[in-house]
Amino acid sequence: MASKAHEVRLRSRPVGLPKAENFEVAEVALPGPAQGEVLVRNLWMSVDPYMRGRMYDRPSYVPPFQIGEALQGGAIGRVEKSNNPEFKAGDLVESMLGWRDAFVSVGGALQKLPNENVPPQAYLGVLGMPGLTAYSGLARIGEPKAGETVFVSGAAGAVGAAVCQIAKLRGCTVVASAGTDAKLAWLKSVGVDAGVNYKTCGNLLEAVRKAAPKGIDIYFDNVGGEHLEVALELARPQARFVECGMISTYNETEPKPGPRNIIYVVGKSIKMQGFIVTNYWDMRDQFRAEMTQWIKSGAIKWEETIENGIENAPKAFLNLFAGANTGKMLVKLG
Repeated sequence: MASKAHEVRLRSRPVGLPKAENFEVAEVALPGPAQGEVLVRNLWMSVDPYMRGRMYDRPSYVPPFQIGEALQGGAIGRVEKSNNPEFKAGDLVESMLGWRDAFVSVGGALQKLPNENVPPQAYLGVLGMPGLTAYSGLARIGEPKAGETVFVSGAAGAVGAAVCQIAKLRGCTVVASAGTDAKLAWLKSVGVDAGVNYKTCGNLLEAVRKAAPKGIDIYFDNVGGEHLEVALELARPQARFVECGMISTYNETEPKPGPRNIIYVVGKSIKMQGFIVTNYWDMRDQFRAEMTQWIKSGAIKWEETIENGIENAPKAFLNLFAGANTGKMLVKLG
């Protein structure tokens, strides 16, 4: 006998900043698992800025979301029923089948969580895609060396906060930009050397210059826009720019002019490279092993911002663009 599940769908494609009316929550029938399938009840859903790009109907590195279909995203769930010998009831599993409270799937779409003494939702944050993004981008593109200065924009988000702490573990000086004094206070509590509140500092260039008087060796970019121009201005020769995201431009309806001082890339011999986390999937095992040890030793900490209930998933997503989250944005289900 089929039971019921709920899923968040894209009702219409946003123009500019997304609105609540671009989404809908629908009830659907949930059949029992057939041979080789499992029924999973999600416990946690991930809410990520990159999802905004999938709401445009345009070619990209992942297909766009379709109108009237459930959105996809990272999730942690518990197996409720299994007709697959690889899984048993009670197993905790990770999938990209979030934005629904339950689903039936073949086992190949699921990965069992390791038996580690960490909260399961950490595998959507510091031990998941955001953590791997921070770890791999900083290592492969940033190539940090002890004594260098790392500037991180969007530093209080899930990726940015991990970058800050990993850079400190690599022996770097870290300068962070965030939008509230409370976020900066938390970042300083986990080791960040200097912070800039970009909303209240007045002149962003002068504020970052004061925080990084020797200049910047690595810029980990989550914001783009004015932050990128400031980083170019303060970059030292042979600086490395890790272009992870540019959330300040995600909702623009017309392309903005590029950085006015992009010429510094030439004169300062700057390496500027964009990436997506799947470029460095080969680092996943190394990342999980090292990050798990850092967490157990207390060297890495994280924050979470949680909304409760699948009906609040669109609200959680919209709050990303209002800077309402510290650390990983999550939706708790069940």
